[in-house]
Amino acid sequence: MGDEQEPKIVVMKRGPYRVLGKVPLALQMITPNSARESWDWTEGRSFETANEYFLCRCGQSKNKPFCDNSHLAVGFEGEETASRRPLARQSVQEVGPTMVLDDAEQYCAFARFCDPGGKIWSLIRRTDDPQIAELVVREANHCPAGRLVLHDKKTGEMIESPLPPSIGLVEDTALHCSGPIWVRGGVRIESQDGKAYERRNRVTLCRCGASDNMPFCNGSHASIRFRDGLVPEQGHRTTAHPEESRPP
Repeated sequence: MGDEQEPKIVVMKRGPYRVLGKVPLALQMITPNSARESWDWTEGRSFETANEYFLCRCGQSKNKPFCDNSHLAVGFEGEETASRRPLARQSVQEVGPTMVLDDAEQYCAFARFCDPGGKIWSLIRRTDDPQIAELVVREANHCPAGRLVLHDKKTGEMIESPLPPSIGLVEDTALHCSGPIWVRGGVRIESQDGKAYERRNRVTLCRCGASDNMPFCNGSHASIRFRDGLVPEQGHRTTAHPEESRPP
């Protein structure tokens, strides 16, 4: 037991994400409702992972989701530009009758769980209605990026269920594109300078290489229609092996 390593993700300079601590890795599909709105998460294929593996950050690997050193060939920079301030200090608050919504828009991963049944920014003002309150909690907690965080207005306590330490590879089935790396359960995310970002229950990391809020996702995958090839349109399976993913 003493040799077990704390789950951790290290943002490597001009390179991939180094994942330590045998963090589980699986596809996470955005599943729409009948109106084609983002409604639920469906877990897909899982990947065998070792105590250490490397995930592509530049978006160019031919062995996605793992790194194959393509970042060297394309001259990937991936400079970290995100703020180190706690998320609460980067957020705008929307105050409702029973809940307070913190919104850090720059971390939006464009998963669109905040829309079904009415946009959360309007619904927060009607949380004295139990059914509306339930929908608000659902919408906020389905946001993979943790852009949206709810607090109880009276107690100030966060309204959120803790998630197990794990990593999801987001697939947006409605937009037919591949989304970010969804980091869950407070896994430590460490900058290339060795300093840690704020630990969060939900956070998304860029893996298309196009975000201007590195290392975090800002929804750019949707505008460039990023595809990782792990869920082809025809449904064929692809192979990727973590043991082939080590950078030099």
